[in-house]
Amino acid sequence: MEERRTTPLIASRIRDFFITRRRVPTYEEMLGLFGVRSKSVVHFWVEKLVREGMLIRDEKGRLSLTPRLMGIPLLGDVTAGFPSAAEEELCDIISLDDYLISRPEASFLLRVTGDSMVGEGIRPGDLVIVERGQTPANGDIVVAEVDGEWTMKFFRKEGDKVFLEAANPNYPIIEAKEELRIGGIVTAVIRKYHRNQRPRSRFRSK
Repeated sequence: MEERRTTPLIASRIRDFFITRRRVPTYEEMLGLFGVRSKSVVHFWVEKLVREGMLIRDEKGRLSLTPRLMGIPLLGDVTAGFPSAAEEELCDIISLDDYLISRPEASFLLRVTGDSMVGEGIRPGDLVIVERGQTPANGDIVVAEVDGEWTMKFFRKEGDKVFLEAANPNYPIIEAKEELRIGGIVTAVIRKYHRNQRPRSRFRSK
C-alpha cells in the first residue's frame, strides 16, 4: 500500500536526506525521496514547504532548510496512565524554539539551583525560559529581585501588596520590605535526562 504523502512526511524525507548528506536534495533526487515520477509534483511540495517556512530560497534560487524543518518529528500521543494500544504515525515536525519561545527577542535561559519550586515540578538543574516585558498575573511564576536578591517564585498580588510564594512548604512567603523588581515570567521548563553538558550560569530558586 502506498504511503500517503503529507507535509510532515515530505519534510521528514528532506530532513533525513540533509542529515545524511549535509546538503539539500536536488529535484531529481526528490523524485525518489517523495516516491513520485513528475517534477511538477516535486515543485508543488517544495513551494508548499517554502510557504510554510520550512524551506527558504536565496537570491539565486538555491534552497536551504530553516530551523522549523530541522525540528523533531511528532509521532503521536502516549498515555501517562494505563497502557493503551498505539500506532506510530508522523503527525508533524516541531521546532523546539518555536514551540517553547513565543518572543525570542525578549527571552532568556536560567539554570535553577535550590528546591523551593519542586512542588511545581521545577527541580535543581532544570533550565527555565524567562520572558521579559510582560505584566505578571496571580499564579505566574516570576523571576524577581527582592531587596537586592534574586529568586523564582509564584506571584501573588493583594491590593497594593505583592507576595512571592514557593512551591515547597519549607520556604516562607516573601513580601518585599523595600524594593521588588520583576525580571520576567517563567514560560517553560526544560529538563534533559542523561545530560552530558550543562550551562555554566546558575540561578537559585530559594
